[in-house]
Formats: sequence, C-alpha cells, structure tokens
Amino acid sequence: MNKMLTTVFALAVASVTAFSTTVRADEVKTDIQAKVAMCIGCHGIQGYQASFPEVYKVPRIAGQGEKYIAAALTAYKKGERKHPTMRGIADSLSEQDITDVSAYYAKLGQVEGASLPDKAKREPSAKVGELLKKGACVSCHGDNFAKPIDPSYPKLAGQYSDYLFVALKAYQVDNNPQVGRNNGVMGGVAKQFSHAELKALAGYISSLDGDLKTVAQNKFR
Repeated sequence: MNKMLTTVFALAVASVTAFSTTVRADEVKTDIQAKVAMCIGCHGIQGYQASFPEVYKVPRIAGQGEKYIAAALTAYKKGERKHPTMRGIADSLSEQDITDVSAYYAKLGQVEGASLPDKAKREPSAKVGELLKKGACVSCHGDNFAKPIDPSYPKLAGQYSDYLFVALKAYQVDNNPQVGRNNGVMGGVAKQFSHAELKALAGYISSLDGDLKTVAQNKFR
C-alpha cells in the first residue's frame, strides 16, 4: 500500500513539474513575442521598404550578431543614431528587453551546423578592391564580411545594398537632428568616399554569401 502511494505521489510530482515547465516555456514564448511585436511590422516582411530619409529596404536582422543588435538599439535609444521611428521603438525598450530581442533575432532562421567560408568567394572588381583597401573594411568586418572581429560590429555580407548605402551615408551626416549616425571610426571611414563609391561598396558587399535573412513573421499568429 505504501509503495503504491509512493508511486502515485511520484507520478503526481512529475506531472506537476512537467506542467510547470510547459507553462514557463509558454510564458517565455509569449513574452518574447510581445517584445518583438513592434519589429515584425518592418523586419518580418520580405523586401519591406522604409521611406525615411529615402526609400530603401529595411535591413535583414535575423542572423545578425546579438551584441551588434544590442549596440544598435542602444545607440538609437541614446540618440547616437538618429532615426525617429527607431528612436521611438528603442526608447520603449528596457535593457532587458534589448538583451532579449537581440538574442531572439540572432538565432532566428539560423541553421545549426551551417558555416561560411573564411574568405569571400566572389572577388571585387579592381575599383571596388581599391575602395575596400582605402576603407580598411576587412580589418573590422572580416575577409568574408560575415565574421566581424568584434561581436559588437555588424555582419554585412548579403545585407540589402540600398540599406547599406543609406547607412554609410548616415555616417557622413553632422548636426542633423533627424538623420545621421555618431561613430568616430565609421564617420572617418565613410567621409573618405563619394556617394557613388559608397554605392559601389554596398553593391559588392550585398552580393556576398552571409547569415542575414528576413524571416516572415505574423504578429497575429
């Protein structure tokens, strides 16, 4: 009798534990869905275009480095990156929210065990090659532009070229309350180039294989 009661009690405890684990997992899933709800409307639609400060595709962020996403959101929150919509979204996020959102998008759409070559398969044209040397781009973003030397630097390979062009131009802007990015290193790099040269760089980097994706998401799912 005692043995039977012990077995029944053990089964009851196991059931309660399994139920509690499931509930916690569901709560975590619901929590992160709430946190990324504002992101999905732009970053969860393939080819979605922003219209400020000009028309361009919003960046692919699924598969982007976790620490870079966090650094970018923090920069918008501090006003170091000037974009009214992104500033408003970042202002609504706590530090923990930023950590959670960054971790979520870093893993979204990634295939376990997949890897990229250490060097870009596609060679740049002679002109673009000279521009890359002038900007010393691989010294921070890696030879394949997908493995930056510091996790707070972005992966660039395969990013939309029009977004890269707009982002690079933003580093050239000073003293504009609505547009611009304050970064001493990137400001110094970007200001060396004409817009035509920045567009050429963006076009080459966009053509490379990378981890970045736009993963379709439905906020009502």
